[in-house]
Amino acid sequence: MKRRDFLKLAGGIAASIVLPSCMEQSGRSKLLKNENKPGFYIRFYKSFKPVDASKWLLDVDGLCENPRKFPLSSLKQIPKTSQTSRLKCVECWSAKAKWSGFRPKALFDIVKPSKDARFLYFLSADDYYEYISIDELLMPRVLFAYEMNDEKLPDEHGAPLRLIIPFKYGYKNVKTIMKLSFVEKGGDGYWSQFGYSAEGTILHGEDYPLDIGEAKEIIKKGELDY
Repeated sequence: MKRRDFLKLAGGIAASIVLPSCMEQSGRSKLLKNENKPGFYIRFYKSFKPVDASKWLLDVDGLCENPRKFPLSSLKQIPKTSQTSRLKCVECWSAKAKWSGFRPKALFDIVKPSKDARFLYFLSADDYYEYISIDELLMPRVLFAYEMNDEKLPDEHGAPLRLIIPFKYGYKNVKTIMKLSFVEKGGDGYWSQFGYSAEGTILHGEDYPLDIGEAKEIIKKGELDY
């Protein structure tokens, strides 16, 4: 699928959704939706209500010895690490932030995936889904993040928990994670069914970093280092 086709599809999805006017002051939260905010654009597959972090549980199951449901408070007991990473969108823009959370291995050591587990299936609060290999999740600089720029991760950027896998396009950096399942075989994630690469590794091409303000040429595959 070409970039213009993606934009048409994304626009069609957005246009088909009617957004009510909701104010947090009245006890209701506005829907999360796509917005071109300065510095870091917001992208979701569809609009949905923010998750209440105080009631949220990360459901981890599938091919593992110790399936569990983790409140955010438990995940914050896992050794914390931070990194600055740039996320690259297939729409040809990118943005950079400091992310803090824990490495996938630390979670895996608790739930103990079986030797037959080869992929992790992700399910988000907006019903978005994705598959990523265990081997890739164990690579350096992959992070489950609950903070952004030393603050609580904002709802629009994936609270309570999101994945940072900076050598892959944004659609692989799953946001607002609700469920993780260890599975033997991978599959097509949501956007892959529309022609996007199931691998999702950043390739050569152009980038328009929102924080830099001028075009950059991507000359090597993988994580962007500017």
